Amino acid sequence: MILRQFLHTNPVGASYLLGCGGKASGAVVDPIGDIAPYLAAAEQTGMRILYVIDTHVHADHLSSGRQLAEAAGARYVLHESAEVDFDFHKVADGDELQLGNVSFKVMHTPGHTPEHICLLVSDRSRTDEPWFVLTGHTLMVGDLGRTELASSAEDGARSLFASVRRLKQLPDHLEVLPGAFSGSVCGRKLSGKPSSTIGFERRFNKAFAIEGETEFVAAMIADIPPPPPGAVLTRAQNAGRG
Repeated sequence: MILRQFLHTNPVGASYLLGCGGKASGAVVDPIGDIAPYLAAAEQTGMRILYVIDTHVHADHLSSGRQLAEAAGARYVLHESAEVDFDFHKVADGDELQLGNVSFKVMHTPGHTPEHICLLVSDRSRTDEPWFVLTGHTLMVGDLGRTELASSAEDGARSLFASVRRLKQLPDHLEVLPGAFSGSVCGRKLSGKPSSTIGFERRFNKAFAIEGETEFVAAMIADIPPPPPGAVLTRAQNAGRG
């Protein structure tokens, strides 16, 4: 297993290069900005980028996913429900992407956006059990992602509640690698620490700890962070419409 985390501050976000060094097979998740560092890191680790994955159609920054996929000769991946104006490699809940001894299992986790996915990552050279989960803007350290693009804030919060219940079924030892950290507009009480575990978040993330749907929905819509400036245009550009 090779894993590299890229932390961005303008805009705030986290990207990942990961894969199987032995089989020279890698993927990049949620790339932001200049694609050169991802290509350089892949070359340095001896991996060919086979997939470029966006956990969702972003509204807080311009994704460099399609540009990177084209440069690397990789497949650009989104959930099958993504409403975009270009061709992409569609994945559905339960699908797996193979990278040598590393595999990604797709979890459809709507709420932040309707097409959002999380990725359960396993290194089969160690065990078939997942080692960590890439949670995008669904579960972050200290909070959950704000709801976007639902028919109502309540509908979005209910979708997020169902997604959070699925994440709570994961084992406590599972590492959480989110798509954002403190400074991002996608959450309210985000930590500056860009990783955690399911167990730690279960105990100390107040939003993640809520068990009842009514209480959860009320909490999520009580103080929704405002969308970033130009969010509608940014999402449209990421959907191929700008």
